This record gives sequence, structure tokens and C-alpha cells, in this order.
Amino acid sequence: MFGSQIFTGRFGAVPFAGFNPNYQVTTGDRISVRMWGAFSYDAVQPVDAQGNLFIPSVGPVNVQGVRNAELNQHVAVQVKRVFRATVGVYASLAAAQPVKVYVTGFVKAPGLYGGLSSDSILYYLDQAGGIDPDRGSYLEVDVLRGGQVRAKFDLYRFLLEGLIDHVQLQDGDTIVAYPRKHTVRVTGEVLNPYIFEFGKPRITGAELFALARPRPGATHLSIVRKIGAERRSEYHALAEADKVLIEDGDEVLLTSDKYPGTILVRIEGAHLGERTLVLPYGAVLKDALSRLNPAPQANVQAIQLFRKSVAVRQKEMLETSLRGLEVYALTARSATSEEAELRSKEAGLILQFIERAKTVQFRGQVLLGEARESERTLLEDGDLIRIPEESNLVSVSGEVLFPNALVQRPGTTAKDYIRRVGGFTQTADDSKIILLGQDGVVKDADALPMAGDEIIVLPKIETKRLEVTRGITQILYQIAVSAKVVLGL
Repeated sequence: MFGSQIFTGRFGAVPFAGFNPNYQVTTGDRISVRMWGAFSYDAVQPVDAQGNLFIPSVGPVNVQGVRNAELNQHVAVQVKRVFRATVGVYASLAAAQPVKVYVTGFVKAPGLYGGLSSDSILYYLDQAGGIDPDRGSYLEVDVLRGGQVRAKFDLYRFLLEGLIDHVQLQDGDTIVAYPRKHTVRVTGEVLNPYIFEFGKPRITGAELFALARPRPGATHLSIVRKIGAERRSEYHALAEADKVLIEDGDEVLLTSDKYPGTILVRIEGAHLGERTLVLPYGAVLKDALSRLNPAPQANVQAIQLFRKSVAVRQKEMLETSLRGLEVYALTARSATSEEAELRSKEAGLILQFIERAKTVQFRGQVLLGEARESERTLLEDGDLIRIPEESNLVSVSGEVLFPNALVQRPGTTAKDYIRRVGGFTQTADDSKIILLGQDGVVKDADALPMAGDEIIVLPKIETKRLEVTRGITQILYQIAVSAKVVLGL
């Protein structure tokens, strides 16, 4: 509810004892009076029941109803009737009168609250927990004195413009919050997505958006209106908001209904031209490649395309696999207590593996395949095209003793390269070897590695349950191919 942010305890925590020039002195206020010269006097006196201060050698001085801004001059005039020009006078309000005020109506905690007569109604409303956001009105709050309206307040005026009238409260005054009036809910492309209250049952869209403040990209508004058991919808351009009528209880949604005219594609790697391309919506990879300026060492045949939406999809597929593995690990039954203990330890290891797997960041690579087919690939806004450099190296990683990059030798197999980096580790699965081309394509593990390829050795999964082994192996393949990361159990 717009306005509920006012009452968070900040007003009720700090009473107002500052200088208010329009405050009128009343019974119980404490006045500081200082006199010097031919007669010296320094004291703080309360205003008595008759509205007087009693100053020695001067007598009673009536200050009831005197404005705070005029108090010093008023007292000085009275003193100088006795001491013509030989005495200086300074009088100021030391403390406003303590009062007790009733707060009732649609507030969270109606009751009697103490404060100062100079405190604003926000202080007392905050003491009472603030306006009830589900039932109370922020537009109509009254101060009653003797059953008559002393002042009326609109809290939206304070919230939006910083303006609030200062009313001098007295013992027994009543602050009343009235029931909520007409409301409209606003969501979507706005800076202030709230329920707004209005004093009339029908307003224009322009009046509503003066409070909700549409974002720069907003273009249209839709209105959902309930009429009895019927539900109706309207759709308008935001530019026509001043002609659109919005009624009590409507739900308004602002949207940014735009079609993309252009997209941005980022270029990285061995490229000597501009790094960001602006292409028309619907452009294909061929359009981007025609604007490339490859470096001499660029391997244009192994161009890589990375896409955010693909990375999101890869993450979703991994999470689906992890949920299935987690359910299987936690719900497996055991025939004996010894088996239950072993499965409990195994489940703990599996859960640790799952937590590590959740932190993997996917690259979102799109495998392009043959050049003729890949050139017709539609590009998306935010795509990244990477031009790799020519390489004569073969990388070996994963479960090997000394992961490294080796110079490619014709006729050398994947296992030959693995032997050259120290061979498999004890936890390696020598039957699970992945051979990735420089363009990200997975090759047959028995194929001869080419320059720029990468060999990844997966770990051995040792569990007594076939389903767990199969599930973890599948996840390891997903992560190794999509993120080039090797995890162990």
C-alpha cells in the first residue's frame, strides 16, 4: 500500500522539541527568562493555570496564546514598563507542554499516547503502529477537540510534497484515521508498484501515473476490472492515458510492448575489427561473419558461438538431473543396519557432489557443425562469437597425473597423449575419455586428436547401485562437455 512506508517507527522514536515559530504558548509550557543590567534574574518558569509567568519585581506577565516567534518581544515589552532602559531581557520556550492524545480509528493499535504539544500527528500515529494498510485511509486523518474537527490531514501530501500542517495538540485531543477510500493496484513497468488510494471513485490514467511513475520503456497499459461476477479487460497505449478512465478496484499493468529492431553481437578472439556489431533483428551468422576482420592467426573454421539462453537451458537440464539423483540417493531402502549405514555415508558424498555441481557456470555454446548449415543460424541479442587462434597444441585435463598442453603429432592417439602427461590417476575411468574439437564438437574417443583439440578424462564412479552410477556419469558428461569442468564424487 502506497504510504505504508511512512510508519516504520522513525517518527515515534524522536519527539519534536525544535523551534516552531507558530507554536502558541499554553498552560504548562516551560519558559526560560533571563534578565541582566540593573536587575539580574535567570530561571525557567512554567506557565500557570491563568496563562501567566511571575517575574520578580515585575509581577505576572500573561503569555497565554502568544506565538513562539513573538514571545521574547512580548515579555520584553512587559518588563520595560517597570525597568525603562536599564535591564536587558531574553525569553524563550524551554519545553513544550506534555500532553496525552487519543489515537483511534483504522490504526494498528488504538490507544492513549503521551508526547509533547509540539509533536506532529505523525509522531502519535507512529506510536499507534501507523495507519492499517489493509483498512485505513492515508488521505483522511482528522484531529478532534471537544468533538469538533480541529484540523484535517492528507498524508500523501506529506509523502509526495513534504508538506504537513503544524497543529498544537492539547490534553484529550483525538486523532482519527478514517476507513480506506478508493484504491487501484499498479504493477509492471513502473517505478512505484503499489496500491494507490484516491478520494474519488474514478480517475484518469494520467492522475494514476503521476504517482506510479511509468518507466521510460513502458508503452501500454492493461486494465482488469471486476463487475460483479464478470471480469473485463482493457488495453490502451500509454500515450492515451489522459483519456483512459480507471475505476475503484481496477488492476493496472504497464508493459513494454516493443519489438526488437536491432540486436548487439559481441566479437572476441582473433579479430582485428570492431568488437560489437549492431545487426538487424533476424540477422543470421553469415551476416556477422561478413563483417569480420580475422587476424592472421585466426582459425575461422572453428568459430564458436555462445548464447545466454542456451546457458540457461543447460543449467536447467543439469538441475533436473541433480534433482533425480538426489531423490534416488535419499529414498533408497536398506535391508540391514550395516547396509543402511553404508548408504547413509554414500548419500552424504552424493549430496556434496550435487552442491558442487550446482555451482558450475555453463558457457552456453551452440555447436555450429558444417559451415554451410551454420551460416543460416539466427542470431540473438547478446550472442558472443569467438574466433579462436590457430593452435598446434592438444590439451589433456581431468583425471590425469599432470594435466598439460602438448604439441600435436600426426598419428598420435588420445591414450598416447595421456601417457605423455603421466597417465591416468587412480580415480580415473580409462573407458570414459572425451575428445572435444576446437569448435566444441564432441569427437569419437578413438579418433586421432587434431591441433586445438582437448582430451578430458572422467573420474571413476564407485557405487553399488547401478542407477546412481548411471546418473552421476550422465551429469559428469553434461558438465565436462558444456562447461569443460571435471568433478569427482
